[in-house]
Amino acid sequence: MQEEVIEEVGIDEAERLYLRPTLTSFDYIYRAGMEVSWDQAGKRLFIPKPRQWTHLEWFRQIIAAVAGEYRVALELSPSTIWSNMPEELRTEIEAAALKKT
Repeated sequence: MQEEVIEEVGIDEAERLYLRPTLTSFDYIYRAGMEVSWDQAGKRLFIPKPRQWTHLEWFRQIIAAVAGEYRVALELSPSTIWSNMPEELRTEIEAAALKKT
């Protein structure tokens, strides 16, 4: 599986979690049928506004959708930018990413 760094993780004005990868465009991610979408203008993956799932669960969903549909492992790095992200959620996401490895 190819690895790619996540350039940015954030929550937009509509409360949707998004991930911006460094290189790849995931134009057809919707084919995974996992409610993950690609924003061509912003070059980022995003999810609908959370209803029953937490932002952490949606983070995992985005990672799973990209791995399943594109065979790309999205990875956090020390250079990942965190935008409009509560510190507690950032800590949870980083811990979840570490457990995966």
